[in-house]
This record gives sequence, C-alpha cells and structure tokens, in this order.
Amino acid sequence: MFAERLKQLRKENGISQQKLADLLGLRQSTVAMWEKGKNSPEYESLLKIAKIFGTSMDYLTGQKAQKTAHRIPVLGYVRAGIPTEAVEEILDYEDVTVPESDKGNYFALRIKGDSMAPRMMEGDTVIVKKQSDCVSGDICVALVGSGDATVKKVIKKDTGIILMPLNACYEPLIFSMEEIESCPVTIIGKVTELRAKI
Repeated sequence: MFAERLKQLRKENGISQQKLADLLGLRQSTVAMWEKGKNSPEYESLLKIAKIFGTSMDYLTGQKAQKTAHRIPVLGYVRAGIPTEAVEEILDYEDVTVPESDKGNYFALRIKGDSMAPRMMEGDTVIVKKQSDCVSGDICVALVGSGDATVKKVIKKDTGIILMPLNACYEPLIFSMEEIESCPVTIIGKVTELRAKI
C-alpha cells in the first residue's frame, strides 16, 4: 500500500524520485526501492514524506483515507463570554487537514473575551466543524437569539441545555427546552481544534 501511494503522490505533485530523495537527504535508489515495495522508510522519513505531500502518515501506510490541506476563512470574532454578534468578515485564513469530502464543512473564528480561559484566550483561533447537534460535553459555537454567538461547553439535560464557561468567574447560561425554541438557541458547529497565540 505504501509503495503505491508514494508513487501516486509523487507523480500527482510532479516530483521525480531524485527530487524527493534530495528533499529527504537520501539516495534516489532508496526511493526507487520504496516504490517497488522492496523496502520501507523509517519513522522519521515517513514523517517527512507526509509533510512534503500534505497528507497523513496513516494515509501513506494505508490505514486511512487521504486527508489534504485546505484553506478556510477566519470569520470575525466570537465571544468567549457574553454572547455577541458573530460578524462574518474575513479576518484571516487557516490551513486545516481534513478529508476531501469534508472540506466545505469547516470554518474558523477568532476568540474575544476570557470566559473559556485558561484553555482559550482572547486572540486565539478555533477551528469549527459545521454541525447542528453535539454530544454533551462538547465545546461548541452556539447562536443565542437572532445573531449572538458564543463558544461554550455544552451540557445537555432532560430539561434543556447549559452553555458552560471554563472560567469560574462567569455564570453558566441555562436554557429550558421552551427557551431553546423561543430564543432560539442553535448549535452551529463543534470546536475541533484550538490554535493559540504564543
């Protein structure tokens, strides 16, 4: 499986065996042996190959479907604190590695506020997968009312939901089933990754 996928990726990217060998600091004959299935790369070389082709080690070794890098927009700010309107202006772009079939289902938002501190701080970016439901305990972006968005841990109860901050200085936002419908409160996505500022 590795031999086939390496050869396919190399050809799709227009890279010769010699060029790949140069990038890896190896001999061309080593790459040729890999593609013939007569030898396999060590872990460090496998890691470098995955980085060169923007794919995963699992894909290279035949364990998972290919994931490729896609650029997604950072859409305005979302408050980690009191809900505030999520303005859909593009502030920046982030590269994410997701399955090809899933590339349109992700967006990013910039954090404002400190209700999710110390895990999420102002200026951090969250990668969000679009989905209208979640499992209790997931950290999600929720719309409260007509256009107010907030990042919170979602706790599901039989009587409603709680949007729970991680910062103890903030009170949880509690909604009954009736309030979820009338307000409304809507889950727009699950946070899958945090990209923090250093």
